[in-house]
Amino acid sequence: MKIILNRSKYINLNKENKTRLETLLKKVANLWDFEIYNLKIQTNQNPIVIEIIIKKTNGDDISLDDCAVFNGPASEEIEKSNLLNCSYVLEISSQGVSDELTSDRDFKTFKGFPVNVELNQKKSKIKFLHGLLYEKSKDFLAINIKGKIKKIPFDEVLKISLCTLKD
Repeated sequence: MKIILNRSKYINLNKENKTRLETLLKKVANLWDFEIYNLKIQTNQNPIVIEIIIKKTNGDDISLDDCAVFNGPASEEIEKSNLLNCSYVLEISSQGVSDELTSDRDFKTFKGFPVNVELNQKKSKIKFLHGLLYEKSKDFLAINIKGKIKKIPFDEVLKISLCTLKD
């Protein structure tokens, strides 16, 4: 979502004002049960771009409606603060899907998808395994490698990431 708001012609966004803006936006996010996951202010653009990535405090997914809901109060507070005296683009979005699988929900959602498994080299001579995500239990990860199920104890797993079949 992009909304362009026009203000005066020059910018005075020093480090102190950037910090104030960030604090202000965090307060607005908290009022709406959001967290600011990431904030980028691109002052090298004309107009400048304020990218805000939000997430819900309860862990639920962010919808387009959530972005729209947060846009109004964020825009109003930026305007009221007088920290920006220039044109800017305000972009509100969600953090999206990460390639790394971490939650139980990730493992259920991506069962059958191709994954890269990075292994702890202290316990294994193999650094990476590639296969299809088969199962996750509290003790092990199971992946399908060319039709054979390989169970890997979690103490040997460093990272599990989605990949393409070509990876």
